[in-house]
Amino acid sequence: MELRHLKTFRTVAEKGGFSRAGEELGYAQSTVTAHIHKLEEELGSPLFDRLGKRTVLTDAGKHLLPYAKEMVRLSREAAEIIGHSEAPAGPLRIGAAESLLVYRLPSILHEFRKRYPQVRLELYPGQCRNMRTRLKEGEMDLAFLLDEERREPELHTETLIREELMLVAPPGHALAGRKRILPSDLMGQTLLQTELGCSYRTLLERRLKKAGSVGQRIDFWNIEAIKQCTISGLGIAYLPRMTVDRELEEGRLIELPCLHQGDRVFTQLAWHKDKWTTPAMAGFIELVRERIRPGGTDMAGKQ
Repeated sequence: MELRHLKTFRTVAEKGGFSRAGEELGYAQSTVTAHIHKLEEELGSPLFDRLGKRTVLTDAGKHLLPYAKEMVRLSREAAEIIGHSEAPAGPLRIGAAESLLVYRLPSILHEFRKRYPQVRLELYPGQCRNMRTRLKEGEMDLAFLLDEERREPELHTETLIREELMLVAPPGHALAGRKRILPSDLMGQTLLQTELGCSYRTLLERRLKKAGSVGQRIDFWNIEAIKQCTISGLGIAYLPRMTVDRELEEGRLIELPCLHQGDRVFTQLAWHKDKWTTPAMAGFIELVRERIRPGGTDMAGKQ
């Protein structure tokens, strides 16, 4: 099997169609079709079903896909090993939870670009469970996770910082001034939530379900939208402290105490344990470790 055919196969699977794969790779659609036909002849099985305008993997295609991704990844790493110079260069693919990408990583990324200008940073926001999968499949080099501590045999994971979670509301909210907020106190309240699958949303929902507390829920696409709607009085939100520090300091939000006690999420850095550590990866990991202050309380640093 030729590597270029496997690259084409992987791209068709990821893009969901022959024409979109051709646009991504710079091939005519006939070239994409020829590559796939050649693979199908070699394997003796069709790899895609053409269902109207949809292109979906057959069972054989589903089995081939992880191998194709791994072979493409290994070929790229081989080229990097043979061709790398003393200075780190080439792409570095980093995934991060949205809150970390916005509130923890900017100064680190800024410093990394100053140190290693030949490295091309590629950033991918996403949910932790999806990033773990992409690390395992070789689609990312490193990922910053915001989650409970969880070890997986295929991944090397370093815990960096415990992130404090808090329930926040606008000043003057009906629950303001209470010394202790219980899950039952949230009955009937409007909760402004991050998207389904977010680690701290899951923690809150677990707590509320156990208490039998029911209220209106509104899902949002990002934390900034949640904060602005909380400030405006639409509802209350459960967020990491790092995301609301400024608003608390300025008095635009207040903390409703005690709901978060016992809930723990951590900023973690992860990569595949069998992946060759490129010079760019090594430089980035070293920088992250430098930026963690004694006691592991902060990794943002200053620009």
